[in-house]
Amino acid sequence: MGRIRSGSSVSRSDTEPDSFSDVATVELDCPFGRIETLSRSDLRETAYEIFFMSCRSSPNFNATRSGPMTYHSNSSDNGEVSPSGGGPIGGVGPKGGTGMNMVNSKIKKVLGLKARRASQPMTRTKSQSSVSSGMVGSVGLVGAAVAANSVPSSPGKGRRPMTSAEIMRQQMRVAELSDARLRKTLMRTMVGQVNKRADLIVLPLELLRQLKSTEFNDVHEYHLWQRRQMKILEAGLILYPFYPLERPNPNAQRINEVSHAIDARPLDMTNKVLEPIRHLQSAVLALAWRNPGGGQGDSCHWADGYPLNVHLYVALLQSIFDHREETVVLDEVDELVELMKRTWPILGINRMIHNVCFAWVLFQQYVITGQVEPDLISATQTMLTEVAMDAKKGERDSCYMKVLSSVMGTMQGWLEKRLMEYHESFERGSVYAMDYILSLALTACKIITEDVPSAASSLTSGLIDTNGLMASVSSTRVDAYIRSSMRSAFTKILENGIDVSHNDGVMGEVEEQDPSTILTQLAKDTEQLAVFEKETYSPLLRRYHPAPHAIAVITLHSCFGVVLKQYLAKVTSLTNELVRVLHSAGRMEKMLIQMVVEDSSETEDGGKAIVKEMVPYDVESIVVGLLKTWIEERLRIGRECLTRAKETESWIPKAKTEPIAQSAVDLMKLAKVTVDEFFEIPVGARDEMVQELADGLGALIQDYTSFVASCGTRKSYIPTLPPLTRCNQDSKFVKLWKRAANPCKNGSGPHQGKSSGNGSDGQNPRPSTSRGTQRLYIRINTLHYIINYLSTLDKSLTFFSSSNTAAATHLPNRRLAPFSHRFEIARNAVHNAIQQVSEVAAYRLIFLDSHNSFYDGLYIGSVENARIRPSLRILKQNLTLLTTLLVDRAQPLAVKEVMKASYEAFLLVLLAGGSERSFTLADHELIQEDIKSLKKAFCTCGEGLVAEETVDREAEVVEGIIELMGHSTERLIEEFSIAACEASGLGGIAVGVNVGTNGQKTSPATVVPMPPTTGKWNRADPNTILRVLCHRNDDVANQFLKRNFQLAKRR
Repeated sequence: MGRIRSGSSVSRSDTEPDSFSDVATVELDCPFGRIETLSRSDLRETAYEIFFMSCRSSPNFNATRSGPMTYHSNSSDNGEVSPSGGGPIGGVGPKGGTGMNMVNSKIKKVLGLKARRASQPMTRTKSQSSVSSGMVGSVGLVGAAVAANSVPSSPGKGRRPMTSAEIMRQQMRVAELSDARLRKTLMRTMVGQVNKRADLIVLPLELLRQLKSTEFNDVHEYHLWQRRQMKILEAGLILYPFYPLERPNPNAQRINEVSHAIDARPLDMTNKVLEPIRHLQSAVLALAWRNPGGGQGDSCHWADGYPLNVHLYVALLQSIFDHREETVVLDEVDELVELMKRTWPILGINRMIHNVCFAWVLFQQYVITGQVEPDLISATQTMLTEVAMDAKKGERDSCYMKVLSSVMGTMQGWLEKRLMEYHESFERGSVYAMDYILSLALTACKIITEDVPSAASSLTSGLIDTNGLMASVSSTRVDAYIRSSMRSAFTKILENGIDVSHNDGVMGEVEEQDPSTILTQLAKDTEQLAVFEKETYSPLLRRYHPAPHAIAVITLHSCFGVVLKQYLAKVTSLTNELVRVLHSAGRMEKMLIQMVVEDSSETEDGGKAIVKEMVPYDVESIVVGLLKTWIEERLRIGRECLTRAKETESWIPKAKTEPIAQSAVDLMKLAKVTVDEFFEIPVGARDEMVQELADGLGALIQDYTSFVASCGTRKSYIPTLPPLTRCNQDSKFVKLWKRAANPCKNGSGPHQGKSSGNGSDGQNPRPSTSRGTQRLYIRINTLHYIINYLSTLDKSLTFFSSSNTAAATHLPNRRLAPFSHRFEIARNAVHNAIQQVSEVAAYRLIFLDSHNSFYDGLYIGSVENARIRPSLRILKQNLTLLTTLLVDRAQPLAVKEVMKASYEAFLLVLLAGGSERSFTLADHELIQEDIKSLKKAFCTCGEGLVAEETVDREAEVVEGIIELMGHSTERLIEEFSIAACEASGLGGIAVGVNVGTNGQKTSPATVVPMPPTTGKWNRADPNTILRVLCHRNDDVANQFLKRNFQLAKRR
């Protein structure tokens, strides 16, 4: 057997990894956490020191083994053996010997472990034996140790079985020099105290007090050794004490001070007169012997605080594995475990904690050796059975619960990680290993669930089934394993398919494969995976779950459904490739459903609950959803087009041949393309959604129509009515002066002067239409363009749907609209918008663009000198421009609205003309001639754009007012009095002021009320008659208005 080189007291440096450290770090975390200040080698050497001190007085520790070991079980009295090593230590071989020449380990038999393949016990040469045995009690220990190591293993010399001490030293990789120093220190410590118990000795303190630097190879080695001993004291007394330590503690501060001093340089700890050494000794003993209250106790605690004690004990237990063949447990394990029990008082270990730690060591060794030895995992299962029995007992201290919880949690985590991906962890040829892993995981899960409440919540959540009954933990965990592993396996075949599709290019070129091809192949691979699961894993899993294959198939069905939905979410149209994908998905779904029914038929409910978990793919609904998504996408593009139009549209046409807005052209083309592409989709569900498409396009067109019509209202162009005033009669001198001044104007009244301001020569005036009004004409053309296109879209929808009319009779819920009603709401909105914009354009033309020539110029000063003829010339030019800019369909309504606006402007001139206008009875005939000229202008505009009947009908109100102006003042006053009294509820009898022919008051009467202004001019309206009186230039009207309403006279 290989020997450890004895050149140093530390077999490995702190930075050198143990044989399994790299693997353990990667695959398996330590359940007890990590002690930052101590490395694995530190813990191992300290564990050996404790072990040696505890076993120094054992009769079989240093004796040569010559007889078989007798193992007593603590579980029964019938000869059965427990691997816990809980039996008494006494009775081990004749005369205390533990001869193991014959392989007869009862622990290994109970655990089902094979004997060492070498089939011979550990031995060493006689010369080595004589030197080693002579070291005990010898003064020259260092020299003896060197001599022992210098003796060669000559094959010609006799060999003897190794002692337990020698086996343990080699297994724990402790150098013989370190062992010699330990023996020497214990010999000095026990002088005169042979019967002193080991658990009453603070070993690190004794070692520091006894060993000098001269006993080490060099000062550096001594320094490292001192630092390790101080770290052990700090860990056991301060960081992880048995009893909680109150902070700050003066004794702890003293230990820390000495530790910091040793970190800087080594100290001669054997000089007991030095003050730091005395302080250290007193502080260590005070902390080690204290009780929970802080006073002096009757027991010593320096290495039994959790988790330091468990780390040290696990380091001892790891020595049972043969370092020559790490998957094999030593045949001497019975004796070694019995000796390890002597460390329990120092480390605070009991049989229950030992069982948990022993199970952990077996499990850890299985993992770090590559999981190649099934005996180790089987032995772990045997130990967990005993751990489960221990966990049911009532006497469970806090340390045991911490150890149990951490070990079970770590084991469960590692095991479930493998089982959650058992397709990856256990291939077809290694399913037997999965059986061990699964059984162990379920045992650990049961222990956690039943005996570790703090860790059970994560495992028991979701254990209530649909009937409200608690499902078994094993079945639930196996269910989780199946679902997780199937998802992982499905993901792998999906990723493999994607990788293959990316690497199918020629000459190393990467070629992107069509996703539909990948999905079709994925459906086939999913079917194969379901069959493989049924043949390979389901027979094993059925021992723990009633329908494992059904659960696996349901998971595959769900996974493929997710991928299918993701694929469909990215598809913009239903193509032949998509049809193949849907066909493959439907065929696979039928196969999976059949598998689920067959596997779950023997369950309690006949598989009804399991089958309900399978949400059908529902291809038809998917297609409908896809169509809806397609429609929504096209409508979204339309909304973006609309938003862009609102931001950029200037209402300036790009070409004179098409005087319409470009945004409307873009929007209508998009609608036409959408309809055409919609009917190219090769699915039956398409015809069900024709009206839905029409509704979406209609709403989009309505929004655009609202944008086109957002140009104000006609009221914003109508001037504010001036206050009512009465005409005052001029004196005779003023009349003579005005008559003399008239010839100076050369026949040009105020109107003519204002008309010249428009750049008119009086005969061929230019149009007064502003650019803003012309842009309104473009809006009108745009709305008519939309009306036209709506008809085209209606025809397309009707034509493509007509081929399926027979099929529609079998679908009573199908939404089919007749040709004239698909875009009825949108069409009505466009018509209303055309009416509004035409009205606004007309009022803008008359009241804003023609303001100077019409409302501000007509009849200013006198009727005779400000006739309507110049205004009509400009109006005709404006109408000519209107018919040039507007499309034919828009002209009749536009001209009609201009006519209405002209009539309203004419009425305002007569009834609300302001202080510069007044009329006499003689002006009636002139005004009547002007209105006839205005009517004629509209009757002759274009080729009958407005019918003569319409012109006459719209002019009836104006002509009625003009007729009213032809009445005498007395008659007007009488008609006003009657109308005002009737409107105010005073009756139809004429009341008010009786006025004679000379304008004098003849008799008192009831005061006539002031009628409100309604704006609805009518010859029977009292406010209209009152306004005629206010503009009547004679004394009778003046007196009437002054005495009845106290109206101010004009300035």
